[in-house]
Amino acid sequence: MLHAPLLVRVRVMQKILVFTDIHILPQAETIIGLDPFARFTQGLAHALAHHPEAERIVLCGDLTHHGRPEEYARLRSALAACPLPVSLMLGNHDRRAAFLSAFPKTPCTNSGHVQQAEDIGDYRLICLDTLDEEAEVVHSGYLCPDRLGWLDAMLATAGSRRVIVFTHHPPILTGFDGMDRIGLRNRAALVDRLNAHGNVVQIISGHIHRTLQGSAGGIPVAILKSPCHQMPMALGDQDSSLSIDEPGAYGLLLLTDEGVIVHTEDFTLPPTEAVIYK
Repeated sequence: MLHAPLLVRVRVMQKILVFTDIHILPQAETIIGLDPFARFTQGLAHALAHHPEAERIVLCGDLTHHGRPEEYARLRSALAACPLPVSLMLGNHDRRAAFLSAFPKTPCTNSGHVQQAEDIGDYRLICLDTLDEEAEVVHSGYLCPDRLGWLDAMLATAGSRRVIVFTHHPPILTGFDGMDRIGLRNRAALVDRLNAHGNVVQIISGHIHRTLQGSAGGIPVAILKSPCHQMPMALGDQDSSLSIDEPGAYGLLLLTDEGVIVHTEDFTLPPTEAVIYK
C-alpha cells in the first residue's frame, strides 16, 4: 500500500547572513589576481537581493588583508548603504587599533576586545575576538581570560535562548596542518566553557577559506568559505598561504524553531535556470 508523502515545512524564524575572510586591500591591489573589494561587494549585493528580510549580517574576521587604515576605509564605504545591521569581528589579518579608529561605535568589552552579543528572537548570537597581535606563532588565535570571562557572562545571561557562537579561528582541527598550526591555541578552554553552560547549539567560524563541518565537544561547527580566494584541497603538512580561485561564497543561517540550518551560497557561479528532473 502506497502512502502520500508527509509534507513537513520548517518554520524559519530569522535569517542571518555571514561573510568571512574578506581581505580588503587598497585600490588596484589583488590576491592571486582577484579583487577582494569587488568580490565582497558582489557577494553583499547578491545576499541582499536574495535575502532582504535577513535580520543581521555577521562579518567573521579578516576584514582586511593588512589591517591598514585605507583598507578599513574601503570596507566602511562598501557597507555605507547596507540596510541591515552588521556585526564586525576581527581575524588574524586585522589590527585592533586601526579597526576601532575606522569603526569607533563597534561594541567592545571593558578590556577593549571586539566582542558583542545580540539577541534575535529565541537565539543569542555571541561574536568573539580571537585576534592575538602579539602571538609568537604569527596568525594563530587566542582567547585570554578576560575574553573567556565575558563569554561566561553572556552564556550565563542567555536565559532560555539557544546560543550561536562566532569565532574567526575555528575551535577544531581541520586536517589542513598548515592552517591548524595557526589555529586557536586554547580551543580546548573555549569548548570547555561552551559545554559547561549547555546552551550553545552551533559554532560558526572562518579562517580556513574552505567549507567544512565538524564537532567541538559535541557542538556542531560550520566553517565557511571566503568571498574571494579559497584554500585548495591540500590536506596534510602544507603551506598555510596556499590559495586557489574557486567560487566565492557567503553563509546563510536559518534560525528555526527546531534548530540552526547552515547554508553556503557560491555567488560567483554563472547564472543557471533550474529544471525539473523526471
